[in-house]
Amino acid sequence: MTRPTIAITMGDPAGIGPEIIMKALARPEVHAICRPLVVGDAARLVRAGDIVGAELAVDRLERAVDANFSASAVQCVDLAVVPADLPFGKISAVAGDAAYRYITKAVEIVSAGHASAICTAPLSKEALHAAGHRFPGHTELLAHLTGTPEVSMMLVSPKLRVIHVTTHIGLVDAIERIEPGLVERVISRGHDVLVKAGIAEPKIGVCAINPHAGENGLFGRNEEAEKIAPAVEACRAKGWDVRGPLAADTLFFLAQRGDYHMVVAMYHDQGHGPIKVLGLEAGVNITVGLPVIRTSVDHGTAFDIAGKGIADERSLVEALRQAADLSPAPGID
Repeated sequence: MTRPTIAITMGDPAGIGPEIIMKALARPEVHAICRPLVVGDAARLVRAGDIVGAELAVDRLERAVDANFSASAVQCVDLAVVPADLPFGKISAVAGDAAYRYITKAVEIVSAGHASAICTAPLSKEALHAAGHRFPGHTELLAHLTGTPEVSMMLVSPKLRVIHVTTHIGLVDAIERIEPGLVERVISRGHDVLVKAGIAEPKIGVCAINPHAGENGLFGRNEEAEKIAPAVEACRAKGWDVRGPLAADTLFFLAQRGDYHMVVAMYHDQGHGPIKVLGLEAGVNITVGLPVIRTSVDHGTAFDIAGKGIADERSLVEALRQAADLSPAPGID
């Protein structure tokens, strides 16, 4: 089996990204499924390796093509932008700018054909903004860097897949933004990913906005009939098994039981809540609609435990697995 090359961005260097990368790349099963290439700061990885007790060297690379993919040494395209005394667990513009540079470099590497996908460690939105990069998060930043007008966030856990119609905006703004065309496009992107993943006829459930799906107009302002139902009908007209709008509380229960392959959530917390209840350690974030594959851990920078060596790397391992599974072709030969 040809292993795809996955560009792993280090995320915010003051967070747990460096530690979970060193922990994950110490696991043999990661090297069995992909060729990991870290984009970050080699010195920071060395420090993180010391903290977590990883018996791995770090190879400092100037170019992606210089990687040898030894399982005993982390391959790092070294941007060397983090000062040695940068503290763990503190928000800073320096760290925010570093995180921005890592993702920018990773896009360049994948665009040049030197990697098949990007897997991102977490960044801090506050630090990113402090550095002058005004993006709500990785998803919007990647869309900007790749010139993609619209993307969707999909969260995947062992029992549940959720794609979001809206994400990092306030609830009132989300309800205003939801409209049939947007809902249909999100369903279509999710359907395409499931088919590419080998599910020939996905069964998709679409959440309502209001409790009990609005009770036929008793709750809300008829959002289900006006904003969601037309999109569901349009997708069903394509021959797809799409059902909704359905009461979210019941739909998530049915989906984690296995009745649906994917749930379409209308707003951020509607989709994130069930995934996180099922376990952050196994959750993966996939950006759908980009010209490159991008997966990520489904947790934040965890500044409260950064630098202590106790961060859990399992979400990153699963994110790498998903990136490998979705990669269309190998990276560096």
